[in-house]
Amino acid sequence: MNELTKAEEQVMQELWKLEKAFVKEIIAELPEPKPAYNTISTIVRILERKGFVAHEAFGKTHRYYPLISKKAYTKRFMKGFLNNYFSSSMKNLVSFFAKDKSLSLSEMEELKSMLEDEIARQKGDKK
Repeated sequence: MNELTKAEEQVMQELWKLEKAFVKEIIAELPEPKPAYNTISTIVRILERKGFVAHEAFGKTHRYYPLISKKAYTKRFMKGFLNNYFSSSMKNLVSFFAKDKSLSLSEMEELKSMLEDEIARQKGDKK
């Protein structure tokens, strides 16, 4: 399964939110300026060819729905991102943001607390 383009991702975000939708319903959720009906229809058909969505036919119109969950796509996307930019190392990713000053002190403390909780949970599971 391929990664999504920005336009495809925008459509998928709406489909994940709506769960099932006709093209006109997807357009209604998009910000102004609204894209043309044909543009969104083309993107949805591309998503269908790529295996991200399927449809139910209602006469000449189709209602589309995601074949992959947002969580599953996000996990796969992040795994690729981590692989491509941080040598598959979560430590390198977190270190990058910490050193880049992208994380506030409170965010770092919150992450530390979450990590400590997860370490304790995993240690408890091994007993």
